[in-house]
Amino acid sequence: MRPGAVALAVCALLLLGAGPPAPPLPARMADTGGGTQLITAVAPRKNATTGMVTWWNRTGGGRWVKAGSAPARFGANGLVDGGAREQGTETTPTGLYDLPYAFGIDAAPRGTAYPYRRVRQDSWWCQDNDSRSYNRWSEPRAADCRAAESEHLITYRTQYAHALVIGFNYERPVRGRGAGIFLHVHGRGPTAGCVSVSRAAMRRILAWADPERRPHIAVGTESGSTAVTRW
Repeated sequence: MRPGAVALAVCALLLLGAGPPAPPLPARMADTGGGTQLITAVAPRKNATTGMVTWWNRTGGGRWVKAGSAPARFGANGLVDGGAREQGTETTPTGLYDLPYAFGIDAAPRGTAYPYRRVRQDSWWCQDNDSRSYNRWSEPRAADCRAAESEHLITYRTQYAHALVIGFNYERPVRGRGAGIFLHVHGRGPTAGCVSVSRAAMRRILAWADPERRPHIAVGTESGSTAVTRW
């Protein structure tokens, strides 16, 4: 949607007694996607591979309230502006994105309202730049989508037990920018460009997310002493 274009304050490093606490993160964002639910995925700096995911609800009075949080992992090579990302760099794209649908090898957690697609033996995510199915679920794998340039989803039994599709490069895919960016369950270490959380946290997020409230995910970095982040 809007990679690298949303400016906000992430954390105010206030001295004791210097003033009141800063408002919640979503209240300091220039754009939250227009819905009443938001996930923020924040790393301390661009070369970090860990950070925090927090999910928020906006009340009828317009106040943002934290619904939960969990430690997160990012790409093995850190984070990069989504508009400048290149495929294969193992970087997580920063920006504000919608969440088209959820999927998983396991059944949807109880209470899941989001559209949830079960992974089958012939479920693939096409990452082949030459395919008409680029950055799309393909079942079975499209004839013009090479297996070597795709993810056979069922082989990622831990990571894709549960996942949410992040709408990076999804609506109008740009070839070479990247495909298959998800919020999913932790693997053994940093991701190849996705955002990951624990299995328990992923299940909580899926039970919380309400498509009627139009949740988005904002991925960005803290800016240190300037307390400004660009998404």
